[in-house]
Amino acid sequence: MVRLENVAKVYRMGKVDVYALKGVTLSVRQGEMLAIIGASGSGKSTLLQIIGCLDRPTSGEYFFNGTAVSRFNDNRLAEMRNKNLGFVFQQFNLLPRATALANVELPLIYRGAYQRRKLAMEVLERVGLRTRAKHKPTELSGGEQQRVAIARALINRPPLLLADEPTGNLDSVSTGEIVSLFRQLNKEGITIIMVTHEMDIATQCQRIIRLRDGEIASEQMTEYTAYESR
Repeated sequence: MVRLENVAKVYRMGKVDVYALKGVTLSVRQGEMLAIIGASGSGKSTLLQIIGCLDRPTSGEYFFNGTAVSRFNDNRLAEMRNKNLGFVFQQFNLLPRATALANVELPLIYRGAYQRRKLAMEVLERVGLRTRAKHKPTELSGGEQQRVAIARALINRPPLLLADEPTGNLDSVSTGEIVSLFRQLNKEGITIIMVTHEMDIATQCQRIIRLRDGEIASEQMTEYTAYESR
């Protein structure tokens, strides 16, 4: 599904070139659940942004389902991102005065009201929040707010879900619930790439990639084998 070949990302800081990524080559299979770990500044978020078409590599190639995405213009990148990718971040990014249902409906703003409502209720039920649909973010726990954010990411039925420190603001109980939800979504066929700094969360994925100074330092498989068992 995802293939990166010798991808580098360079930022110009005054007269100095700073390498966020250096020659990263990586493949992610359809239906896989991958964790990316590493110290702060190792390139984790930069790599996720490139995979998510939120940034472009300075050099190298990025292929999505065999198509050279890194060669797309901005309009094609946006189209590809909207059709194929869902995003979950550490900050929930919910509209504080809108209900859970309204927040989930946002990506479907140009569709009819009935269709928006129907699809939003379906994904809220999928994440276990159908009965909380009319609640505002301030009336929800942190874990529930993150589930609303996940529902919003799922509304366009993307085959790939990208999560950047999705449990960073949650307590241990909510963290366990969110990780369990990701695993369930993965078992249903969604490919998941997750950035985390917590090793106990990373081991809930099938494969762990460790970045160091913008390079892949190590790779390991875990005991979680949802992909192979399907």
